[in-house]
Amino acid sequence: MTSTDTVEKEAKPGGAADGVPRIGLVSLGCPKALVDSERIVSRLRAEGYELSASYEDADLVLVNTCGFLDSAREESLEAIAEALAENGRVVVTGCLGVEAERLRARFPNLLAVTGPQQFEAVMEAVHRVLPPRHDPRLDLLPPGGLRLTPRHYAYLKIAEGCDHRCRFCIIPRLRGPLRSRPAAHVLHEAERLVEAGVRELLVIAQDTGAYGHDLGHAASRFRGEAIRAHIVGLARALGRFGVWVRLHYLYPYPHLDGLLPLMEEGAILPYLDIPFQHASPAVLRAMRRPARQDRMLERIHRWRERCPELVIRSTFLVGFPGETEADFDRLLDWLEEAELDRVGCFAYEDVEGAAANRLPGHLPREVREERRRRLMERQEAISARRLRRRVGDEMRVLIDEGGEDVALGRTYADAPEIDGRVHVARPGGLRPGDLVWVRITAADAHDLYGEPAEEGTS
Repeated sequence: MTSTDTVEKEAKPGGAADGVPRIGLVSLGCPKALVDSERIVSRLRAEGYELSASYEDADLVLVNTCGFLDSAREESLEAIAEALAENGRVVVTGCLGVEAERLRARFPNLLAVTGPQQFEAVMEAVHRVLPPRHDPRLDLLPPGGLRLTPRHYAYLKIAEGCDHRCRFCIIPRLRGPLRSRPAAHVLHEAERLVEAGVRELLVIAQDTGAYGHDLGHAASRFRGEAIRAHIVGLARALGRFGVWVRLHYLYPYPHLDGLLPLMEEGAILPYLDIPFQHASPAVLRAMRRPARQDRMLERIHRWRERCPELVIRSTFLVGFPGETEADFDRLLDWLEEAELDRVGCFAYEDVEGAAANRLPGHLPREVREERRRRLMERQEAISARRLRRRVGDEMRVLIDEGGEDVALGRTYADAPEIDGRVHVARPGGLRPGDLVWVRITAADAHDLYGEPAEEGTS
């Protein structure tokens, strides 16, 4: 889990002497929750609210919570308690907001509790406690709205909710069924972001590959052209903006094969983020996930034959109830065969309300954690092998951080926050958002190292 914290750990509310209402924000959870926070912040700033960098100067603190795992719930509860202790005027929103009664019982002094995507309810709660001070000079926003990411990349949420019923997951309960945005709405937002200077669009949803299924893949018109609400058609249209387009959270549907031609053409990045979760058919059936990972291996091999530059990242869940040592060994063997580029792994934990809690065969915590460690050790060796193949190549790198001696950036193979980085020596004034050709000189298990090549910067 990631968090974005715009309030420092200081003490007691005081508010601003200039009378401008100030809001502190604590945003917890995944990039999808971060997008929700960005929308709330944009609404607040449009109405003249300022963001506070401390509890002390905030007139009110908004906590956007996560409830996906019990550990995330605890982090959210701790954040609420801290905000109440340090400021006292707190509005809670996000996934944990669906448990309003329990939150109010534990924290009776909360000003309001709202659920995920309830932006109007959040604004009503803020207005009730802290009315806006209207000032046309403060009501102006940049064309792309306000974001909590650096200027050169942005998350683009294309749908909300999920229709799957994986036993370990409570997202459908928290965020409801799949609800896709019309393609024209997505493309108008993407256009504004690109005009505001974004050079990388990270396309996200709970189930990105299912985009448009709930709309019957109906078309909507953008710049005079009918664009279907389908991930392949949307990706093709996004590719015309001339920026990096990266797809995340793709369920392994058959129609993903239709993305390969777009990667070959350079319309979207040759990067697929597919949460496979496991490789044992027995465990996958228990999870209620697709259980033919042998066929998935065949697809991966075909994809790479067609698009040799393809990078695949995935996440896995080990220690699921009933997982045997043989099941786990099968997963390790599958990893060796698949040679995925980037992998994250979680040790199973019960999540309140998840169907998996009632399954037999729960494993001791030490077994679950030991299997997670073993998987990551195995994957580290695989990642190191694959990265070593890059040594000697010249690759385009998007700079995230400048520096006098070393700049930090990413190739097409690396998403921000979750994948590796490129350490660029002798950067010569490179700035965030620059695209530069880099000659790769070294690699380790996670990162690449290099120096600018002669092709220059754009």
